[in-house]
Amino acid sequence: MNTPIALVLATLIIGGLVADTMIYGNEHLIFLGKEILDLIEWIAFWR
Repeated sequence: MNTPIALVLATLIIGGLVADTMIYGNEHLIFLGKEILDLIEWIAFWR
């Protein structure tokens, strides 16, 4: 992955998080963070 592609992906992800926070509030981000941590633990177990 080169730098321009990484910057575009990072911009899209941050923009999506900002839009989600503006529309729905912070509760979704807390849930998403907890679920991502659970997914990371599950993947690390199978590694």
